[in-house]
Amino acid sequence: MSKKLGDIVSILISVALDVPYSYRVPVGENVVCGSIVLVPLGTRKVLGVVLGEPKDNKAHNRLKDIEHIYDCAPLSSDLLQTINWVAKYYLAKRGMVLRAVLRSKEALLKAKPTLAYQLSGAQPERMSEARKRVLEILSNKMADPKAALREEASVSASVIDGLEKIGAIVKIEITAPAPVKIPDPDFAKTILSKEQQIAYDELKQMPDGFGVALLDGVTGGGKSEIFFERVADILKQDKQVLILLPEIALTHTFIERFTKRFGAKPAEWHSNMSNAQRAKIWRGVNDGSIRAVVGARSALFLPFHNLGLIVLDEEHDGAYKQSDGINYHARDMAVMRAKFAQAKLILSSATPSIESRNNANIGKYKHVRLNNRFFDAPLPNINIINMREQAPEKGMFIAPELVEEIAKILANDEQALLFLNRRGYAPLTLCKACGYKYQCPDCSTWLVEHRFADKLMCHHCALELKKPNKCNQCGEQDSLVPIGPGIERIAEEAAKLFPNAKQVVLSSDMGTAKTLKQKFIDIEQGKYNLIIGTQLVAKGHHFEKLTLVGVLDADLGLAQGDLRAAEKTYQILTQVSGRAGRAAKQGAAYLQTYHPDNDVIKAMKAQDSENFYRHELKVREDGGLPPFGRLAALIISGNERDIAFKYARMLLSCAPKPTNKQDLELLKIFGPIDAPISMIRARHRVRLLVQSGKNFDLSSYVRFWLEKAHKPTGNIKVQVDIDPISFY
Repeated sequence: MSKKLGDIVSILISVALDVPYSYRVPVGENVVCGSIVLVPLGTRKVLGVVLGEPKDNKAHNRLKDIEHIYDCAPLSSDLLQTINWVAKYYLAKRGMVLRAVLRSKEALLKAKPTLAYQLSGAQPERMSEARKRVLEILSNKMADPKAALREEASVSASVIDGLEKIGAIVKIEITAPAPVKIPDPDFAKTILSKEQQIAYDELKQMPDGFGVALLDGVTGGGKSEIFFERVADILKQDKQVLILLPEIALTHTFIERFTKRFGAKPAEWHSNMSNAQRAKIWRGVNDGSIRAVVGARSALFLPFHNLGLIVLDEEHDGAYKQSDGINYHARDMAVMRAKFAQAKLILSSATPSIESRNNANIGKYKHVRLNNRFFDAPLPNINIINMREQAPEKGMFIAPELVEEIAKILANDEQALLFLNRRGYAPLTLCKACGYKYQCPDCSTWLVEHRFADKLMCHHCALELKKPNKCNQCGEQDSLVPIGPGIERIAEEAAKLFPNAKQVVLSSDMGTAKTLKQKFIDIEQGKYNLIIGTQLVAKGHHFEKLTLVGVLDADLGLAQGDLRAAEKTYQILTQVSGRAGRAAKQGAAYLQTYHPDNDVIKAMKAQDSENFYRHELKVREDGGLPPFGRLAALIISGNERDIAFKYARMLLSCAPKPTNKQDLELLKIFGPIDAPISMIRARHRVRLLVQSGKNFDLSSYVRFWLEKAHKPTGNIKVQVDIDPISFY
C-alpha cells in the first residue's frame, strides 16, 4: 500500500506540460502516489495524478487546493513509469501522455446502480409457462436486471412488466454488474498438436518476472491456441491479461475463439466504442474486475494493477505505430510496460519484424518456432506469374493463367481471393485530350477515383469531389480516363470474367466496421466465393473454403523508396498467401510480378523465410540501419515552402556535435529535402532524417537539439518521429 503524503503534493496535469505543479491537500483528506485528482488550472479544472511530495515543500499563499480526489484505485507505479518512458523516448509532453491514460471524468466516477428484479414472495393467480421460467430463475438469485432476465428466461418485456404489476416481483437497485464476466481458464482446454505443445512448454518454462518471447510460426500454425493457454496460466494466478490486435474492430473471429476457449467474452477496447463503454472498461480494469482485455494499441494506456501477460498478435503490423499526436510504437511500448510491471510479453507473427527477429537471434528475446501448420495442413503452393511474358489483354489486369485457375476453383465450389493493396477504382484520372492530371489542391498526391461513390477522393486530407463529366483544364466532354487499377476496377473486370461468381469487395473505406464485420461472417459461411480486397483481408482471417489467392501486383510495395520496402512487401505477400488452404484442401497462391528476380519474389517462390531474414539483416547492418542503427525523422511544415525550408536549414545549422568520437562518426543528418509527399492539407512538408549508432541516445540528442534551436514562429510546426516506420 502506498504511504500517505504531506499537505503539499506534486501533481502532473493532463495538459501539454512536462513539469508537475504543486497543490495543497484539503484539510482532512489524504492522497498517495498515483491518486487521481481534479485541480484548478487558471479558469479551468483539469485531471491530474499525484506524483509525490515536491522537492520544495514550503507552503505559500499562491498554492491552490486540490478540487476533488476521486474515489478509485490510484494509478500503479508501473503505469507512471510507462508514462515517463513514453514522454522521454518519443519526445512527448508528459501531460499529454497522461491524457491518453485519463480519458474522461466519467470513467473515474462510481458506476451508477442498475435496476433489477427480485421475488416478493407473492404468487400470481394465473401461472403461464413464461411466468414460471422467470420465477424459477429469480428463486436461485438475489436479483437480476431486466435485460439479463429476459434473455435467460426467453420472455418478452411484457411478461416481466406483468409480474411486477401484480406484485409477484419487485424492482430494486443493485450494484452495476461488471461489463464482462471473468474468463474461466479451465472452460475448454485446447488439445495441442505435438509441435504446439513443445512451443507452449518453451513459453511456460520462461523464468519468473519480465521476459519477452517471439512466437514465430507459419500462417495457420496455431499460434493463437498456444498463447491462449498461456493466457489461461496467467488467469489462474489471478492476474490481468492484455491481448493487442492491429485491427480489433474487424476481428470478430478472434473474439469468438476467445469466448469458446474461456466461456466468456473479453473486454474490448478500440475506437468504435462509445464513451460510456470506454468508461465501464476503464473502471473495470482499474478496480480489477476485468481480467482480460482484447484491444487496439491504445489499450496499453489502460490502468492495469496486476498485469501478468501482454500479447501482441501480428506484431509486425504497421498499425501498431501511432502516426499522429504521440508517435509511439505499441510493440516497443509493450516491452517497457511489461518490464515495469514484471510481466511476460509474447510477440506473435508468421512474419516477424526485422527488429524482433534480430532480438530473437541475439538471445534478447526467447525464440519459439512453429514450422508446420496446425495438424500438418499443407502450406500453399506459391506460383510466380511473370507479367512480361503472360500479360493480360490491354485494359485488363488479371493474367490469363490466374483467370483459368480461378475458374477451376469456382467450379469446385471453393473460394478465391484477389488481392490488391490499392483502394478505389483507379489511382489517377487524366484527360486524354490535353493530358491534365487530377491532383488534390491541398496535397501533393493524385485524386483517387472511387467509381462506386462517383467521386474523386484524396486519401490524405479526405477531400471529395464529384467526378466531372468534362475536363477542368480544356473543357473536353467525356475525355477523362482512369490510369491503373484499384480494387473497384478489379471487381469490375472480375464481374465480366466470372459473371456467375458471388463477389464481395472489401476495403477499410467501404462501409462501417459493423458492415465489414458482417461481410467477413458471410465469407466464413460461404455466401461469397470470390473475394476482392486490400490488406484488410490479410490480417488473421480464417476462411476454410478459401483455396486460391491471386496477388495482382506483387511489386507494388517495392516501388516506394522505403528502407523497409522489402520487409513490408515480404510480410504482406506471406500473410495474404497464407489465407489459402487453411483447412484440409491444398491451397495455392499466384503472384503477378514484373520483377521475378527480385529477392523478395524469389524468397516467396522458395518459401525460404530464413534466407530472406538473413539477406535483409545483412543489408540493414551494412547500411547501419535499424536494428543496427537508429533513425529519427523531423518533419517541418508550414503554409509557405520557402519559410519551412528556411527554418529546416536553421535547425540543421545548430545541430549539436556529439563529444564521443564514435558517436560523431556514426551520426548523419540528411536533408533538408521535400518530404516524399511534400504537401498535406495545404501545409508544405520538409524533412530532416537523423541516423545514429545503435547505442546512441537519439531521443535525448533530438530533445537537446530542439531546445537549443530557435523556437518555430508563425505557422511553422516541427513533428518528431523516433524510430519511424513510414517515410512519406
